[in-house]
Amino acid sequence: MRVRLNVNGAWRQADVWPGASLLALLRDSLGLVGSKNACEQGECGSCSVWLDGELVCACLVLAAQADGCTVHTVESLAQGGRLHPVQEAFLDAGAVQCGFCTPGLVVAVVDLLRRDPSPSEETVREALAGNLCRCTGYQKILDAVRLAAERMTGGDRGSRA
Repeated sequence: MRVRLNVNGAWRQADVWPGASLLALLRDSLGLVGSKNACEQGECGSCSVWLDGELVCACLVLAAQADGCTVHTVESLAQGGRLHPVQEAFLDAGAVQCGFCTPGLVVAVVDLLRRDPSPSEETVREALAGNLCRCTGYQKILDAVRLAAERMTGGDRGSRA
């Protein structure tokens, strides 16, 4: 079946198997491999994307359900050769580790900071509860969220040059 959707600001289409997930469409048909395929059960958050502005696990959404929708992936965050402040904060805080969970975490943090620019640690932990890091380095991730929040609200003007 043919699916047509707006991905990162451009209309794209692909022929997919009717049971294909949005994640498979993004990765296999459109070549957007930033969203990772890990659990395929919506438990790890590695495939987090925005579907019509809502944060979803792309592995749990059928590609057919996204027909006519707007999708934003982690690839949409860097603009003009510059990383998004959350991506910069992950690098600066050493929160990247093996990197497999990083795209999903970055998307989840951007989503959180759009809704709550200065979240409490409890709010951050709750917002990221659906994202698993198998390297178990959550402290660096929490540091990155705090750093990104500070930078995005003007609390810290330092950034990577």
